[in-house]
Amino acid sequence: MSRAGRQLALLLCGWCMAAAVPGDPAEEGCPAKPREAAHYVAAVYEHRSFLSPDPLALTSRKQALELMHQNLDVYEQQVTAAARKGAQIIVFPEDGIHGFNFTRTSIYPFLDFMPSPHLVRWNPCLEPHRFNDTEVLQRLSCMAMKGEMFLVANLGTKQPCHSSDPGCPSDGRYQFNTNVVFSSNGTLVDRYRKHNLYFEAAFDTPLEVDHIIFDTPFAGKFGIFTCFDILFFDPAVRLLRDSDVKHVVYPTAWMNQLPLLAAIQIQRGFAITFGINFLAANIHHPSLGMTGSGIHTPLKSFWHHNMESPEGHLIIAEVARNPPGLVSMGNATEKTDPSHRKFLELLAGDPYSEKDAQDVHCDGAPKSTTNASPTFNSEMMYDNFTLVPVWGREGHLRVCANSLCCHLLYQRPIVSQELYALGVFDGLHTVHGTYYVQVCALVKCGGLGFDTCGQEITEATGMFEFHLWGNFSTSYIFPMLLTSGMTLETPDQLGWESDHYFLKKKGLSSGLVTAALYGRLYEKD
Repeated sequence: MSRAGRQLALLLCGWCMAAAVPGDPAEEGCPAKPREAAHYVAAVYEHRSFLSPDPLALTSRKQALELMHQNLDVYEQQVTAAARKGAQIIVFPEDGIHGFNFTRTSIYPFLDFMPSPHLVRWNPCLEPHRFNDTEVLQRLSCMAMKGEMFLVANLGTKQPCHSSDPGCPSDGRYQFNTNVVFSSNGTLVDRYRKHNLYFEAAFDTPLEVDHIIFDTPFAGKFGIFTCFDILFFDPAVRLLRDSDVKHVVYPTAWMNQLPLLAAIQIQRGFAITFGINFLAANIHHPSLGMTGSGIHTPLKSFWHHNMESPEGHLIIAEVARNPPGLVSMGNATEKTDPSHRKFLELLAGDPYSEKDAQDVHCDGAPKSTTNASPTFNSEMMYDNFTLVPVWGREGHLRVCANSLCCHLLYQRPIVSQELYALGVFDGLHTVHGTYYVQVCALVKCGGLGFDTCGQEITEATGMFEFHLWGNFSTSYIFPMLLTSGMTLETPDQLGWESDHYFLKKKGLSSGLVTAALYGRLYEKD
């Protein structure tokens, strides 16, 4: 990706209308209608799973299957509902069939045997007796066949190994967190074994990373990975180096963490950054902070985030086979937009690349900027952010940490009685995972005290028109734009300009909760 002298714009072109199912998942959604070859119909289901009352207790295969069949019964209902709306592919969440919080021993009765689809061509629905302990695979295969659609689901699998294998666990088997893909005739197309486990003692990490791409007749190539994988280079980023991959299916069991990593935030950011369609199915357990699914394109999202309802939710959308994405616009915006012209002027005369982080204001900033604005530190996402308050109707702020300097050029039609702050973090995140991030974030604070900045909030009234930018050291930057009521917004423009990555937005639909540029430096992990 070229950085210097380059900017990108999001254009709302070629987007096909779609619908999310707002009510009963079995009754509402996209109307069945003839489809053009340029589009396909996708479905994702956010599932409220039946869970084991005691996942640490030992149980029998029969008892395990009784629980899993309860979840599979719901899956079957959703496949039938999606088929009525013309869906060609459906995605179910991680842990949706068996649950979570098992030990290595207690999960064993819940595991299916998984033959390698690369070595064996198998249709479990038509050949149910070919392998033992494959009851879950059989049901999923039959659902795909009955619904005449590709089906993606997640389950636990087992694979015997020999003591001569240096990686073989002491109990003589591998246990994997596995996604499976079935074709519309029920054939097992492929499987992906999760690589970046998130405190999952029941499962093993595969000795080699699976980079799985499967082909479909309706949309070409799809990539696949699971939950926590989205934050790492392997397999997610390496997979998308294949330019033919325009679509990703993504089972997840994601616990939301605001202000930067709610499920729908990272899903949408990933779709925008890589210019792909992203089909994400999350588990639904609001009491655990688990909700947030969607069918995301670079230009629009159809999502579900609901912390109140106990019910699952089906989303169906018609999406482009070749998703319209980021289109270069040169400096055309400069001629018609004074704020963008000011942004370019500030970049051209930026005096701050080497100055101390305490020096938060620019000599050329608008007169309304208050030079007395202090910097302060507050914990956000378990990281020690350096922040500066956003006061007044307009201004240009700057705050730095290590090598990253973040800038905000803003206007506010009305100054609400809320505290906002511009924050920066450039360092190694070490809680609930270890990975290096560079972040510029404009956030609404939880209260009026500086120590509330970084708290989890979902409602806001503050309206902004702004440019947010920073001198990032990575090209892997995920834009996140969230407004009141967990509403996803689309940036007006984003991309590189003079070695700085920027995000521009006007006309928010509701009060701003978070506007962030979330950069990942994978090589520093």
